[in-house]
Amino acid sequence: MNNSLKILIGAGFAVAVAFFANSIIGQATHGGFLVLAAVFGAYMAMNIGANDVANNVGPAVGSGALSIGGAIIIASIFEASGALIAGGDVVGTIKKGIIDPTAFGGDPMTFVYAMSAALLAAALWLNLATWLKAPVSTTHSIVGGVLGGGIAAGGFAIVSWSTMGKIAASWVISPVLGGVIAASFLYIIKSQILYKEDKLTATKKIVPILVALMVAAFMTYLTLKGLKKVWPIIVDTFSFLPHTKKPTLMVALLFGAIGAGITYLIVKPKIAQRVSTMSESRASINMLFTIPLIFAAALLSFAHGANDVANAVGPLAAVNDALTNLAVSKKAAIPLWVMVVGGLGISIGLALFGPRLIKTVGSEITELDQMRAFSIMMAAAITVVIASQLGLPVSSTHIAVGAIFGVGFLREWLDSKETNEKQLKLQSEITKQRTLKAELDACTNEEPAKKLSLIQAHKSQKKKVKSLKRSLRENYVKRGMVKKIVAAWVITVPAAAILSALIFFFIKGFAV
Repeated sequence: MNNSLKILIGAGFAVAVAFFANSIIGQATHGGFLVLAAVFGAYMAMNIGANDVANNVGPAVGSGALSIGGAIIIASIFEASGALIAGGDVVGTIKKGIIDPTAFGGDPMTFVYAMSAALLAAALWLNLATWLKAPVSTTHSIVGGVLGGGIAAGGFAIVSWSTMGKIAASWVISPVLGGVIAASFLYIIKSQILYKEDKLTATKKIVPILVALMVAAFMTYLTLKGLKKVWPIIVDTFSFLPHTKKPTLMVALLFGAIGAGITYLIVKPKIAQRVSTMSESRASINMLFTIPLIFAAALLSFAHGANDVANAVGPLAAVNDALTNLAVSKKAAIPLWVMVVGGLGISIGLALFGPRLIKTVGSEITELDQMRAFSIMMAAAITVVIASQLGLPVSSTHIAVGAIFGVGFLREWLDSKETNEKQLKLQSEITKQRTLKAELDACTNEEPAKKLSLIQAHKSQKKKVKSLKRSLRENYVKRGMVKKIVAAWVITVPAAAILSALIFFFIKGFAV
């Protein structure tokens, strides 16, 4: 499918949303702004699908566990399901509490301008990031949009800078946590299976435990992040559960433990049967992680749809609430049509434009196989659970990409300890460089021709060693991609904020 047709389909979805919003609002005062916000919301949802969802399925695709087509089908179904089934019916009108709604002075139209500007700015930034093949945080994009629109509407005083400080801290917290946890799991796999003399016996023992741990992590994650909006309905249905507003950590861990125990009992004999017909090759062992990766991609997509759809529909729901009630509220009901716009828009954006970022996350940062992808998926679930319990604001995008970095750097470190052809060549060239340096130091000023020749030879050898080191490092983690992605993370909030402020003044000027 060519780009023109993709753009046409995306535009068609936005137009359909605009017509529906117009039919809902009718001839109400300022009704055109709901139509405008609905178009921006549809555009934002498609960009979330194009950029953010790659983190859920990219590792599975990069490892070969899923094809791009299969990943898009699975993610589209589970993203939309998460949004519609567990997306909730109420959302905070100001994402992450970075701005106090009362600061708008009770003027609903100023609030509408600010939220509309936030939506469009965040969507434009995500669109640019996707085009640049940089996976960025959609949460941070909408935070930047709300920040810029809010400052343009009410000045710097209305911003909660302490909250913004926590969000900025997540730029470091998220990737570091994700990287450390992913590297830890990969090291366990390598040390407990691949480095053992009897790999098959080790595989039979360790793989069922790892799969059970994955189930525990994902059931805990899904309970905390994917079911929190519909938890009151669940506890009313199952009266033996504690009647709390949202699932507690203990309940989530209990669900995870039960799921892990059942999984272990089912998986252990199947793995034993499979191992009895396997070779000790890495490829054969890798295949055991394929099915867990497919389930992980589906569950991550469901939880993402349930949890992050608010990035697309939150400001749209806020605009709808402000125009309907002619007031600014801290909480807004999410009409079903708004949730459908979010869920369907994410799926359409993923199908049309997702492959670009899926390829980047899956194969253009570091080379992945099923073991490495498994470690990344585990890190994604566990990091979110830990961070949410510690009250740390983290980004699922930063976690996933940080986990990929961690896996790549661990591979680089482990291989640097081994003696292989490339390492031997590097050591040989380093020895030559040291020999030339020693000869240069021993050369006297009475031998100018020889000294000049040695200086030139040493410089040339030094460049050769640097080039070899760079080449070896690039085989593990593409440094250029790391720099580009980190730069995009750092400028996401300010870029979206500046765009939002400019759009706010344009909308306000146009309205007046």
